[in-house]
Amino acid sequence: MATAAAPSAAPPVAGAPDTRFFGHPRGLATLFFTELWERFSYYGMRALLILFMTAPLAAGGLEFDTAKAGVIYGTYTALVYLTALPGGWIADRFLGQRRATLYGGVVIMLGHICLAVPSLVSFYLGLLCIVVGTGLLKPNISTMVGQLYGADDGRRDAGFSIFYMGINLGAFLSPLVCGWLAQSPQFRGILATLHVRPESSWHWGFAAAAVGMFLGIVQYLAGWKHLGDAGMHPVVPDDPAEQARNRRRLRLGLLGTLGLAAAIAILGKTGVMHVTPEGLGDAFGLVLVAITVLFFAGLLGSSSWTPAERKRLITIGVLFVASAIFWSVFEQAGSTLNLFADRSSDNRFLGMAFPASWYQSLNAIFIVLLAPVFAWLWVRLGKRDPSSPVKFVFGLLFVAAGFAILIVAAKLAADGVKVSPLWLTATYLLHTIGELCLSPVGLSAMTKLAPARVAGLMMGVWFLATSVGNYLGGRVASLYEAFSLPSLFGAVTLFALGAAVLLALLVKPIDRMLRSEK
Repeated sequence: MATAAAPSAAPPVAGAPDTRFFGHPRGLATLFFTELWERFSYYGMRALLILFMTAPLAAGGLEFDTAKAGVIYGTYTALVYLTALPGGWIADRFLGQRRATLYGGVVIMLGHICLAVPSLVSFYLGLLCIVVGTGLLKPNISTMVGQLYGADDGRRDAGFSIFYMGINLGAFLSPLVCGWLAQSPQFRGILATLHVRPESSWHWGFAAAAVGMFLGIVQYLAGWKHLGDAGMHPVVPDDPAEQARNRRRLRLGLLGTLGLAAAIAILGKTGVMHVTPEGLGDAFGLVLVAITVLFFAGLLGSSSWTPAERKRLITIGVLFVASAIFWSVFEQAGSTLNLFADRSSDNRFLGMAFPASWYQSLNAIFIVLLAPVFAWLWVRLGKRDPSSPVKFVFGLLFVAAGFAILIVAAKLAADGVKVSPLWLTATYLLHTIGELCLSPVGLSAMTKLAPARVAGLMMGVWFLATSVGNYLGGRVASLYEAFSLPSLFGAVTLFALGAAVLLALLVKPIDRMLRSEK
């Protein structure tokens, strides 16, 4: 079913460009649907995660308080993006992107199967598998999209745009399907008539995510032959000594990770150390901060950069901070905003009730509708097109405005009144506009500003900023019950607004610095 969208055609003539998928290489269809189903599984599960963790035991949930659930959620989503760095390295040096994507998809599927089993151990094991699998799949499937095109192929940007639509189509469909299975009274009624415990519906939602990833794997293998040589071979250094060093780094990394996990498990099991998810989340946060600080300190402290390159790296550092702050607010869609949807919103449309998780589809809808408008706008502005730092300012202002709206909604809901779904809809609309100002612009800025010798590394920096932002967003969610909602939403608004003002003050110095290098 997934491959039916690709028109049937004869193989391309030797030497002619492959145009079998709406004018693009046939392999793009394979990667499009693989990414669609992977994002289906990820966003379907993410729409349920914090709601499942905080739901009462009687309703089939884990009955965690929001402090514990927020830390777990933030740590999980941060690790999903952080593992893209070693996942890309392993593919480059050992597996090749093709096999790394396949193995990643299988591990992701196993993770969702674990979540479908009603057990606390399988819950944590499932999260771990999804983290590892996404780290292998996410960066490498995108790399293969680029490898389908020649260096001078003018279809490349359009190909990535089509691929991006696959992401958003999966993100749109998954909360609707998984959310209905997990939360709707209708499906719970069906389970009851089949003499199945209705409160097990959460795990049916997670199982749907596993089915989605399974479909992605099946069509990926079916379309394998259409990918040509894309991602087939790792980049093996010519120097045997460098090859040996890479193998040694891999062994040390794997052994170190397994050893740390075993040590924590043994210490917790024997009672030598009180191991809790909150404690592990706190420790991970410290490690994440240390990684970020040491990375930029080492990068900027190197004496090998020219003055022009150093200015570019400083600009990247500023945009990194702005990006991390943006994602810390934006990525509360699956945590803070999800809790508000579940507890404080009147989830009815035209008199029909719908699950709180369905709000997670709004961002994807708005992306599909607005992305062409923004692409046209930036071109239309021509010489008046704002610089990257200015667009980052706009992004921060829009996410701040999204939470500012919720301050009013939270005050209206303070006495237990359910507020209109239009409040959250407006928030998601503003956040999507902010995303379109910052996310694609940020990717472009990284490719333009990065010195050629560290271009790949700077793309990893983008994932690191997203990881930091996701972690911070989860920590904010952990405060959901500790403060009044108007106060919490007000603090988030001021945080993003303050970052926007500070970055706005730096725009002119950054522009002058970049112009002076020319």
